[in-house]
Amino acid sequence: MDIVEAIRTRRSARGFKRTPVPRGVITEILRAASHSPSTMNTQPWGITVVAGQVLEDIKRGNIDALNSGVAPQGEVPLRPYEGAYRQRQVDLAIEIFRLMGIAREDKEKRTSWMHRGYRFFDAPAGLILTIDKSLDDSPLSLLDMGAIMQTICLAALDHGLATCIEDQAVMFPQVIRRVTGMSASKRIVIGIAIGYPDADFPANRLETKREPVEAIVDWCGFDERQ
Repeated sequence: MDIVEAIRTRRSARGFKRTPVPRGVITEILRAASHSPSTMNTQPWGITVVAGQVLEDIKRGNIDALNSGVAPQGEVPLRPYEGAYRQRQVDLAIEIFRLMGIAREDKEKRTSWMHRGYRFFDAPAGLILTIDKSLDDSPLSLLDMGAIMQTICLAALDHGLATCIEDQAVMFPQVIRRVTGMSASKRIVIGIAIGYPDADFPANRLETKREPVEAIVDWCGFDERQ
């Protein structure tokens, strides 16, 4: 797939087929993504791939923790969005609920939808991106994590796969560590659900709005006639 086409057509999938993703396919995706740029070639990323019973145990553990009243708390601090950024977040949720037929007052359906996020949106595989805790004082390393995160999502398209970058799946790091045996030296950054997209799943029809280039770019030193 042409890289520009991939960038323009990539969508977050929230409904997946049950079809397992072969280990070899994920290996090819990660082999391509390993060429992502990083600060001074530090390559700070670690990736844990989960599927099968391990993934099921994480899904169940997340929901059990959520239902027991444990507060979700990821290992990368998050701040509430404000202003236009918060509005875009709200607009996204409104459109997803519209597509899924979830009324604002329907607490049962809203809760059910929330649970899907903690279950990697029921994808057959998940990627858990980590960074060594020795890099906690290096904010540029988080930028590097963003680079490999996007590259993974773009490379997946070449194999007919869809992805969804999400933090809900890793909001109970204690569950992930218990199930996977992940080293305490690793900080869990983000999760990526990955699988073959379900074309009939309503939320997969979502197309998010993008700001025009004119609204996000300042040109300096260019002739306006160019």
